[in-house]
Amino acid sequence: MRIFLFFSLIILSLAASAIVVRHDVDDKKYLADTTDFAPLATLYVDGAHGTLIKPDWIVTAAHATFCINSGSYIGLNNGYHKVESVFVHKDYQPGKSHDIALIKLVNPIKDVEPASLYEKTDEVGKIIWFIGVGGTGNGLTGQTVDNYENGGVLRKAENRIEQAEGPLLKFKFDRDDAALPHEGVSGGGDSGGPAYLTIDGTSHLLGISSRVEGGDIGKYGVVEVYSRVSFFKPWIEKITTGEETLQRQLAFPKLERLPAGLTEQILPEVCSDIGLKPNVI
Repeated sequence: MRIFLFFSLIILSLAASAIVVRHDVDDKKYLADTTDFAPLATLYVDGAHGTLIKPDWIVTAAHATFCINSGSYIGLNNGYHKVESVFVHKDYQPGKSHDIALIKLVNPIKDVEPASLYEKTDEVGKIIWFIGVGGTGNGLTGQTVDNYENGGVLRKAENRIEQAEGPLLKFKFDRDDAALPHEGVSGGGDSGGPAYLTIDGTSHLLGISSRVEGGDIGKYGVVEVYSRVSFFKPWIEKITTGEETLQRQLAFPKLERLPAGLTEQILPEVCSDIGLKPNVI
């Protein structure tokens, strides 16, 4: 099993959404639980996330869907929910742009309030939170604990959006006086996770974890890149209408290009190892 989890660590560390924390703030202050962001979905035993945006729809990163297809399960609200179909944006360019996909569930989730899609274009300067169970460490050392070793411990952190252009949001891991009280960035292992804020008790989804650039994972100065929800809101709404002709025009039913480290030959064994199954978490 460990060898196949190793492959998933490579794949999921290429992007991120786990939490690396400030070196001068106690890690315990970053610990979270599922009530902090109830719409949070988990795709695999060792990480990768999505967000419930309608009772039967999850939005995530395109590259995180490599093992998700009809008949797969995702975890949400301590339960397992069967996947009906997957829709990957046709303009997805690995490591560049349009890293977004939608997952349709067989049955709607009735006991969780979906997140609201943020539609304004005023994201710059907004302080957002993000949450995940992947790798951790601190800004001085970078990530030192990978998503497998983290063992499902959930953390959340905050950051300030510095750039919102076209399909991308970006923010940087600052330190000392320039940092927010719970400043952090992604580690490896939870691609597809949310960047969100809460307004009047409602969770608003602003971004979807895609990748990092400009430095080593988790070290001060590294830049986080998220897919920008306000840009993709029209695409999301068109796909979730359920009109099949439109869905075929705008999305692929699966990931066309596998992430680095994966091949078609090993994919079935990897997916068997990391896939969520009823009675197994």
